[in-house]
Amino acid sequence: MSENLSIAVLPFKNMSSDEENEYFCDGITEEIINALAKIGSLKVTSRTSSFHFKDKEIPISDIAKTLGVSTILEGSVRLSGKVLRITAQLIQAEDDFHFWSETWDRKMENIFEIQDEVSLLIADKIRENFGHFEMADHLVYKQTNNVNAYEYSLMARFHKNKWNPEDIKIAEDYYKKGLELDPEHVNSLVGLADVYSFMAMTGTMPFMQAWAKSKELVEQTLRLDPNNPEAYYQKTNSSFFTESNFSDALTFAKKSIQLKPNYVESQQFLSFLYVLSGDKEKAKEHLDIALGIDPLSQETLFFSAYFDYMTDSYSKALDQLNSCLEVNPKNIPAHSLKCLCLMKLERYDDVVSYFDDIQVQVVEGEKLGAVGLGYAGMKDRENISKYLEILQEQAKSPDGFTADSFVFVIQAYMGDIDKAFDWVEKGIESKSTLLMLRYGDPIVDSLRSDSRYKKYHDIIFSSKDSAPVKKQKKALLDEAATQVFKGKLLNHLKETDPYLDPSLSLRLLADQIGIHPNQLSWLLNEHLGKSFNEFVNAYRIEKFKELAKDPNNAHLTLIGMAYDSGFNSKTVFNTYFKKDTGLTPKQYLKAHS
Repeated sequence: MSENLSIAVLPFKNMSSDEENEYFCDGITEEIINALAKIGSLKVTSRTSSFHFKDKEIPISDIAKTLGVSTILEGSVRLSGKVLRITAQLIQAEDDFHFWSETWDRKMENIFEIQDEVSLLIADKIRENFGHFEMADHLVYKQTNNVNAYEYSLMARFHKNKWNPEDIKIAEDYYKKGLELDPEHVNSLVGLADVYSFMAMTGTMPFMQAWAKSKELVEQTLRLDPNNPEAYYQKTNSSFFTESNFSDALTFAKKSIQLKPNYVESQQFLSFLYVLSGDKEKAKEHLDIALGIDPLSQETLFFSAYFDYMTDSYSKALDQLNSCLEVNPKNIPAHSLKCLCLMKLERYDDVVSYFDDIQVQVVEGEKLGAVGLGYAGMKDRENISKYLEILQEQAKSPDGFTADSFVFVIQAYMGDIDKAFDWVEKGIESKSTLLMLRYGDPIVDSLRSDSRYKKYHDIIFSSKDSAPVKKQKKALLDEAATQVFKGKLLNHLKETDPYLDPSLSLRLLADQIGIHPNQLSWLLNEHLGKSFNEFVNAYRIEKFKELAKDPNNAHLTLIGMAYDSGFNSKTVFNTYFKKDTGLTPKQYLKAHS
């Protein structure tokens, strides 16, 4: 992928008089991000990293460098009653060059049409300026006939994105209100499913009860929208955490990415699955994609630390986890992984006292397991026996899976190999929730030298899903059609001078010669070696030279002749002229006078 084919959409500013419309501006921004993320060849920074810069006065070039993108989209939203004004502008970050801007005034009832119009136009302008990629004829489809249901979903997502128990309950209420108005609103269904999966993993609701609610909503979503990437991501999680089914989790994660290549959560989860199964190369590949899309996300950085831990870089993992915890001291997964890092670094005292020293409420089995594991490192037999007994008793409770998994970990760490493998056998039979997580962990490395390890590894991490074969991209036109349309294009430019129209776009030119915009973009880039703008502006520059050399035009200004040649911006004219000739327009005229 060309580095130029990358964009970050910064949070649109709320220009409404009502500050409570902030949720709506955030929602519009996220909808545009999601729409652009459907374009496989366009790298789109994920929401978390883009929103890191909300309300911060930082130079565009610095933001772009941090996010690793070439283009920035800025915008604003003004909502007055049911009338909506959206403004947007694209900036080439390296030169701080504002190469396109637009304003739309629409009624709220047409919200999905305007989102599609804005997203398509943004994608078109990136393609026209920087190079070829294919995209669908529409990027946003009508979600619901009830605008109020849609607004409730935006309010819900605004709170869901804060990821804490208080806001997640608010999100649940808003999603339910939206579904009362439209029971088939897919975004609300899958959003509420995500709420319940969060509740399951944080103990906000009983584990199996929350997952049951989530699964039901996911199935409803897929009946209405069989190609919903968020629903397949939810199925990835439930396959892993409730069914201990590696093959299904892998299949659903790949399906999610196939439908939405820029879906960072699925890229992270694929990395997680692969590193657990021992495929470090594939794990790194998907982690790098996730880091490229969402470099500032604490979740992505956690997965990066997890990869380091799983590949024996314990000190490096610990440094990253400490950075994550500085940002969010309540990051429970980071605390859990940090305890394991401390164990591998033989800091057993720190492990035993770890959860006494932090103000975070964790699952009781996690705390007891860490203490027992710390004592195992110290080889304190009395306390090992004590905590194993407590954990075994707690494991009998309905939500005792964490305690149960620590029984296995401590037994393996202590070298009680037969007892550890007995637990594995029962875990495979009962589809233990944390079986995959614990079996691939370096903390149980003592099992690897036993002949039984590979046998159970192959069972736990078996997969019917083979890696997809990367097919070579098929040319959008065969050789004969390429020559025909190349001729039509060049003749059309020569005979009708369409480039003199400053509003000429790739889509308009494609329509004029009877070809699909994707095919014209491919033809220009692959066979003429130019982006649309480079191609068209080359004609405009030649027209300017022709006008400038004509004595009859001596009374015209340079910019006047530039406008007569089809340019509609002095900056664009000067930029392309210097790029084409190596001279400014004045220098060129002086040299050729």
